[in-house]
Amino acid sequence: MDMDMFSQILKKHGLAPLPPVMPGAERREAERSKADRSGAPGITEAPSSATPPPDPEVIVDAKRRRFTAEYKLRILSLADAAKTSGGVGALLRREGLYSSHLVAWRKDREAALGEALTPKTRGPKTKADPRQDELDKLNREIQRLTEALQCAFNSCTSKAEIVIDIQKKNVLSTLAPVGSLLGWTPLAMDARETC
Repeated sequence: MDMDMFSQILKKHGLAPLPPVMPGAERREAERSKADRSGAPGITEAPSSATPPPDPEVIVDAKRRRFTAEYKLRILSLADAAKTSGGVGALLRREGLYSSHLVAWRKDREAALGEALTPKTRGPKTKADPRQDELDKLNREIQRLTEALQCAFNSCTSKAEIVIDIQKKNVLSTLAPVGSLLGWTPLAMDARETC
């Protein structure tokens, strides 16, 4: 069916005519139809002199991008200077960047400016070793536990001495008659035991 005839049928039924075909919408000579692409029977193939199609598999060789400080500052100045609507987006697309890059770089720039404006302390830098703090803490703990152990040992020793003294007194009370036979007084036996 011809396009003009189709337009006349649409007008006859009170429908709006189709818009004209846009330039570039027609098929170009190099394009193939679906039948050509699918290899349908009855269609001749392209001559063998045509180049083979490129391999569609993409080999990923990802590398982390590193940006120099000069590049970051240049991009930030261009982004800050973009006055038109969509200017920053165009800049990001052109450079292959993300808006998160700008956010992080602006934070870094502000931190660097703040650090540059803070007054510097004079004199040698202190070399605080975090391991030294831990070592001091552990030494204090060892000292505390050693003292607690000595106190516990001393109290146990004094308790043991008390038990021994009680046992001595019981022994002395049973030996008193024997000591009296030998002429020992209980005081003399007590003095003899402590030597």
